[in-house]
Amino acid sequence: MSDNIWGYRETSGRLANADLTGYKVEATDGSIGKVDKHSDEVDSSYIVVDTGPWIFGKEVLLPAGTVSRIDTNDQKIYVDRTKEQIKDAPEFDREKHLGNAAYNEELGTYYGTGFPFGGGRV
Repeated sequence: MSDNIWGYRETSGRLANADLTGYKVEATDGSIGKVDKHSDEVDSSYIVVDTGPWIFGKEVLLPAGTVSRIDTNDQKIYVDRTKEQIKDAPEFDREKHLGNAAYNEELGTYYGTGFPFGGGRV
């Protein structure tokens, strides 16, 4: 795992400037939805997943460090968390939480690797 939960792992297969919008997202135990938005900013990379009917149409924000692999051929992103772990994460509200450092810190702690918030902005 990356030392920074807000950065993609070198082994993830992330290609610089590739548009991930619309990619399907797979938890360790099944599909959770499709990428609606993503960011590649240094120390604040993430994907926003539209969960569709899985969590009644809500969105979830996943730090890039949760991404274990990106399959560009199948347009799928694999994350190393279960559906339950993602469902139990701090609730995401796009209007309130994008750009909110306190939310980033809370989410970084929830998904984190034991390192403090890296100072990035979502």
